[in-house]
Amino acid sequence: MKLESEEPEILKKRTNRLINGLMLGFCVALPLMAQGGERLLEQKVLEAVANLPRLPRAAKARPDWLVRTTGQKAGVFRGEEAREIVLDNGLLRREFRVLPNLATIGYVNLTTKEALLRGVKPEAYVELDGEKFAIGGLQGQPDYAYLKREWIGTLTADPKAFACTGFSIGATLPRMEWKRKRYASQTAYPPSGVQLTFDFAPPQGRLAGVSVQVHYELYDDIPLLCKWITLKNSSGKPIRLNSFTSEVLAVVEPESKVETAAHWEPPNLHIESDYSFIAVDPTTANKVARWIPDPQYTTQVNYLLQTPNLLECRPPMGPDVDVPQGETFESFRIWELLHDSTERERKGLGMRRMYRKIAPWATENPILMHVRDAKPESVKLAIDQCAEVGFEMVILSFGSGLNMENNSPDYLAKIKSLVDYAHTKGVELGGYSLLASRRISDEDDVINPKTGKIGGAIFDNSPCLGSRWGQDYFRHIKTFIEKTGFDLLEHDGSYPGDMCASTTHPGHKRLSDSQWLQWQQIRDFYVWCRGQGVYLNVPDWYFLEGANKTAMGYREVNWSLPRERQIILARQNMYDGTWQKTSSMGWMFVPLVEYQGGGAGATLEPLHEHLDAYGQHLAQNFLNGVQACYRGPRLYDTPETKAVVQKWVSLYKQYRDILDSDVIHLRRPDGRDYDGLLHVNPFGKHKGFAVIHNPLDTVLKTNVRLPLYYTGLSQFVSLSHEGGSAKRVRLERDYSIVVPVTIPARGLTWFAIE
Repeated sequence: MKLESEEPEILKKRTNRLINGLMLGFCVALPLMAQGGERLLEQKVLEAVANLPRLPRAAKARPDWLVRTTGQKAGVFRGEEAREIVLDNGLLRREFRVLPNLATIGYVNLTTKEALLRGVKPEAYVELDGEKFAIGGLQGQPDYAYLKREWIGTLTADPKAFACTGFSIGATLPRMEWKRKRYASQTAYPPSGVQLTFDFAPPQGRLAGVSVQVHYELYDDIPLLCKWITLKNSSGKPIRLNSFTSEVLAVVEPESKVETAAHWEPPNLHIESDYSFIAVDPTTANKVARWIPDPQYTTQVNYLLQTPNLLECRPPMGPDVDVPQGETFESFRIWELLHDSTERERKGLGMRRMYRKIAPWATENPILMHVRDAKPESVKLAIDQCAEVGFEMVILSFGSGLNMENNSPDYLAKIKSLVDYAHTKGVELGGYSLLASRRISDEDDVINPKTGKIGGAIFDNSPCLGSRWGQDYFRHIKTFIEKTGFDLLEHDGSYPGDMCASTTHPGHKRLSDSQWLQWQQIRDFYVWCRGQGVYLNVPDWYFLEGANKTAMGYREVNWSLPRERQIILARQNMYDGTWQKTSSMGWMFVPLVEYQGGGAGATLEPLHEHLDAYGQHLAQNFLNGVQACYRGPRLYDTPETKAVVQKWVSLYKQYRDILDSDVIHLRRPDGRDYDGLLHVNPFGKHKGFAVIHNPLDTVLKTNVRLPLYYTGLSQFVSLSHEGGSAKRVRLERDYSIVVPVTIPARGLTWFAIE
């Protein structure tokens, strides 16, 4: 037995009673079992379980985890019976039977007391050299509509499945290095919690030397579980991992339909993976979580047995990779967030809390400018103006002339001098590079599996990341960042998920491994950037792989519309884009010069001539906690323009902690009445911040109800209007207050809440 050497001191203090059972692996059990040693193995496993602490008693009144800390840490405990282990944090409970083989026998949302599980399945599947194996699992359940406790003791092990040989417990570990170079509103990393790992050996006489581990992480103060698998090859020869399924859950269906429906309501839990691409929202980016019919569930009411209530998490193709002797394959990770409500806002708050926990770099939210010309004099002008008004980052924009693939010493020295200049002004500097959605060559582009030729990729033509050009590209970009000291990469056309049928690209061997290996290439690069402190603007859902920000969601051609239409459309984009993203996770856009056409009526330059519209953009972006790409040659052109920029930058920085916090959606912009957002943070100094807009051409006088439950305040609040003196206001029974507002035409007003 041994403790993991990197275990943090905090976990040692928290799990004193666990130490005797922390590392109980029996990975050499095959020879033992072949000699009739099953009883000895069983005895050791039972002893290990017996050394675990008892499950703590449930609190009589469990606090709302979105408003208060629960007071109960994640831990591993012995279950009701001697053969059971429980993962529990007071919000989520996952129960395992360890003998005669490991299987999940319970999955409970402790807030709602809702049992999610209706049946026992294997913990995972792997296909090795063309043969599929279950990892754990138990057989013999008589009905898959529900799972009675008295059935569990009658279930038997599958002799053809990998068998559990032990388990270990340790601390949560960082998935990647996060070099912190700038302000972030969430700084705890890795999230505190506990890791539970089960070891599995292959069935007798098969795949000697191959082992599988199933890993779980459970975090403190959130109903969130992480799972992944690893496969180690000590067989003495390479082995092909054709495919894997890292999660299998027979979940209770949220609705029962006799007829097969065009749309089914999914179970009320959110499944997300770091194996995601080509989208700016988590649902579209999902590539692994599949809700499918369960063929063992024969008592369901659907006549064709098509109720999609079996969760399988697996890649769309492959990975179909060789695992050499002595090496370990690691799958993608999945996160399972248990919702305790069907209300859209509460579910969104839960998801946003999840991202703050597992991808806290997404709360970095630097104030940035897009300069459209990479000439040194243009860049220095932008840097000087940013430093003057409090902007924190300059991006050499698309079309600026920057070429990050140019590694010539003279060019690198030229860019480095600009970076050094920016740093003397307290400003970070970075730039734009296009990866996919471009044509390289017949040899390097993605080969369409249907035609055997280029063309027909997701962006029609796109380079394969496993081609020689793709490998050279990443080497060039890394060199550029290292030699120049670039602080940011805006990476356009990141890997969209193309599958490539080439058999000559050095980075993959065949069609079936091409998606996995290309994703691995982009994932490893983003992880490297995160470790270097390089800020990543990526227009796809790569947060769990290390990216900082994606588009909030907008249509580019809308920036060619008249100025007044751009403003309200932008507020709609921010309102809609923050249901699942935090404000810091999405960028907006402000074209200071003409963009996508539109002429003079669509542009802000000269800035002093359109200061009302420019000021509206600045105000609504900053007070919504959203950073926009201000694209142009300058941020101000007169002292009056400079003063307006400084005003909104200063106000944002004064209230940065709350403006970077989560939002409650008050009313969507429609151009006919007020609209607004309410920032809330029960754990911060400022508990709330409301911003209310008037889209009308006349003064608006109205009453606005502010729902303040998620501020954590329960009786009174201190309310100040636009920095004025605070007044004490009693909350109504639904934790709300009503505030009268008078808002000038096309203006806004705001309230701070403590």
